[in-house]
Amino acid sequence: MTEPSRREFLMSASASSAGLLLAGLTTDAASLEASHEAAASRPVAAAFAATHQPKPLPFDPAKMHGFSEKIIRSHWENNYGGSVKTLNAVKQQLAAALANKDTPPFAYNDLKREHLLRTGSVIFHELYFDNLGGDGKADGEVRKQIGDAFGDFESWETEFRRIGVGLGGGSGWVVLGYNLHLGQIENYWLWDHLHAPAATLPLLVMDMYEHAYQMDFGAAAAKYVDVFFENIQWNVVAARLAQARRFKAFDLPA
Repeated sequence: MTEPSRREFLMSASASSAGLLLAGLTTDAASLEASHEAAASRPVAAAFAATHQPKPLPFDPAKMHGFSEKIIRSHWENNYGGSVKTLNAVKQQLAAALANKDTPPFAYNDLKREHLLRTGSVIFHELYFDNLGGDGKADGEVRKQIGDAFGDFESWETEFRRIGVGLGGGSGWVVLGYNLHLGQIENYWLWDHLHAPAATLPLLVMDMYEHAYQMDFGAAAAKYVDVFFENIQWNVVAARLAQARRFKAFDLPA
């Protein structure tokens, strides 16, 4: 098993392993059962509600430019859909663990790490699929604003592509974002679902995990990046940017 594959396997298994660890650290089986009963007997707070549902694809996967229908459906059903299911399961475990007074903090934090991981996976996948399905042609105001931030639009594209190719063969995301704190449009390198730039609203998201391209392109990550650009839905990017500019960063007195 390659290192990236091993890493993804360990991440995908961590939710279930955290649950087993939690079970083993409770004082006894009765205590664990009591914690589940206590959690079930009270109204479910919004923060622990396991109600996430997969968001439908906004395009016909059979009509993508250069992507097979098979890879789009597999990506949506297995990778994104799997994270939605796991996120719901983790939230249920969190509710039970919080209700159990014997839950060790480090065991609870193991679940919270998985919560962070799966939340990132769900959100980034939804943003990724939502900014696909277009003709890849950026024009008008969005092209001008991105060009102004990077000197010209071509410089932005060169950097975005270079980050993506650099992540090839491993995992991660490339994100064009609007940083509310800095008031700046920037490209960001993300190694996994756990980490994202502070105070930043994503405008364009590209999945660089191997599951996003290996089935169609093998190890040719650069070819995947080319096809991704051919399918960008720039109207979505423009709408995200317009909305992001309406938000204000925290402006606290010195």
